[in-house]
Amino acid sequence: MTLPTDLPNLLTLSRIAAVPLLVLLAALRLPWGDVAACALFAAAAITDYFDGKIARERQLISAFGRMLDPIADKLLVAATLMLLAGLERLSLLGLLPAIVIMLREILVSGLREYLAGLSVGLPVTKLAKWKTGVQMTALPVLLAGDTGAAALGLGVLPLGWIGEALLWLAAALTLVTGWDYLRAGLRHAEQQDLARTAPPKELSRP
Repeated sequence: MTLPTDLPNLLTLSRIAAVPLLVLLAALRLPWGDVAACALFAAAAITDYFDGKIARERQLISAFGRMLDPIADKLLVAATLMLLAGLERLSLLGLLPAIVIMLREILVSGLREYLAGLSVGLPVTKLAKWKTGVQMTALPVLLAGDTGAAALGLGVLPLGWIGEALLWLAAALTLVTGWDYLRAGLRHAEQQDLARTAPPKELSRP
């Protein structure tokens, strides 16, 4: 199989390629490693905006890109959340919003798979875009943490606390958007069940 080499798809693939390097940098447990992990995540998150923008402007939208883009996003976010938890970079309270975000990603993935079988799309809402923006801000802040802030001469900034506060905000938005998506999925499931159990229409006699 030959992978597409146009710029939007290369940007999408770069997010996936960034995951193992991100894990390695954070696992070093060094201040400069935390700063580098923060910068790498931020760069990867920015590609999520530009790959879609470039694809639309240059008419390079492809089935491969539509398939891979949400996968790349989920891999990046899930790996980072598990990394932060595994390295104990989240407090006990900070684990709660991380769990909420992970569960929402699983929920939405399941709903999209179900609705795809019905040829029904699940459009991204404006609130979901805000959720993504807050989430993609919280995670690099948490990757940098207080050690990264100190390495940059910004030790007065409680980045760990700021990152967790943003993560809680992202989790709150996650609950709202997840409920909206769940209602949409339940509505389509109810329609399918009603159509399946409805009695057949009688043929009209001439």
